[in-house]
Amino acid sequence: MGPGTTPRPVRGALAAAGSYAVIKPNPTAPWPASLTLRIAVLADIHACDPLMRIERIGGIVEATNALGADLIVLVGDFVADQRFVTRNVSAAEWAPVLAKLTAPLGVYAVLGNHDWRADREAQMRGAGPTIAGTALTDNGIRVLSNEAVPLATRAGPVWLAGLEDQLALVHGRWRFGRKRVGLDDLPATLAAVPNGAPMILLAHEPDIFAKVPARVALTLSGHTHGGQVRLFGWPLVVHSCRRYAYGHVREASDLVVSGGLGLSVAPIRFGVPPEIVVVELGAEAVA
Repeated sequence: MGPGTTPRPVRGALAAAGSYAVIKPNPTAPWPASLTLRIAVLADIHACDPLMRIERIGGIVEATNALGADLIVLVGDFVADQRFVTRNVSAAEWAPVLAKLTAPLGVYAVLGNHDWRADREAQMRGAGPTIAGTALTDNGIRVLSNEAVPLATRAGPVWLAGLEDQLALVHGRWRFGRKRVGLDDLPATLAAVPNGAPMILLAHEPDIFAKVPARVALTLSGHTHGGQVRLFGWPLVVHSCRRYAYGHVREASDLVVSGGLGLSVAPIRFGVPPEIVVVELGAEAVA
């Protein structure tokens, strides 16, 4: 996945591989000296038949629970919203399956652009609630929308912040002439976290990372699918601004971009196997 990263297989999920990242936070990022958190990251499920059936999602849930993570985060795009599938699996079907995820510090989510784009009523309102967000909430998964919550760790509170989607609203009729408008508010999201407090940020699209300050220990994202098709290690297409395609990036702080689990645009993956990402973050980790 990039610097400080060792790939490891994740067993038990149907056609789901795994990557493992060990990250020691930059000295500029506040972090408890004795705390290491194990975080499981699920991205871009895109629930649909036949590519991401309920049975496969159930297998991914079982495999994730078996990883023994302290915290499980879902970084958006639960909805398929594709033309090449036989059936888009509804939120009423996939949300109860995801509700079986369990971790000591909880299960949290942010929404992605497909979760917004497929929701006609939310698009017309220009605001939530969304079908996906409501389904997750009703099934006990906290959805973060430009807000932050404290997690009660053994070393004191660590804040988990979640950014609303940066491409949430679609304006215009033609596919390639549409303007995408975000509902994200990074300053307000970070303002909810006390100064000097350790913090992790969830953001579906990784593009925001260029604006993330050094006080954020780690940003977790999806969206790009790692390019979904990679030849000789390079993505053919990246659904982002191409700067943060996949893996672990260290700039002012740290970013991990998951290659995701499902499919978008085309029904094929090559060179980017679907993955559950496990991140160990902490001062005791070996960078």
